[in-house]
Amino acid sequence: MTTVSETIPDALRPEVEAALSWFNRSQDVPFEVTGILEPERALSSAGPRALRLVLCGGDRCEQRSFRVSGSTAGYDVAFLDEPASEAAVPAELDPPPGPLRGWLDRTLARHRFTVLVFYRGFW
Repeated sequence: MTTVSETIPDALRPEVEAALSWFNRSQDVPFEVTGILEPERALSSAGPRALRLVLCGGDRCEQRSFRVSGSTAGYDVAFLDEPASEAAVPAELDPPPGPLRGWLDRTLARHRFTVLVFYRGFW
């Protein structure tokens, strides 16, 4: 079973912030990290870290995987090429707890009503 943590371990925080900054450079809305998948695995890896992050921005959340390695200029970040079996996110992770903090309040303020559709764990 895949574990998701909303709290980023302190030891991973610099790499997570580097991955988020790198990702946000190519996005039209700023994203924030709302969770990390398998933080114990990332902590135990030697060499470049494989970070599987849940990123939310605007009206969407995505699970993205990054390879982060230290360099003389800070961190080198790239998308992580994963085997197809690991790339699929289980339904219970979409969304993980708390990914769209404030989204419903912002949406209700703009519209008279909002329809939420849940389908087999996805929304």
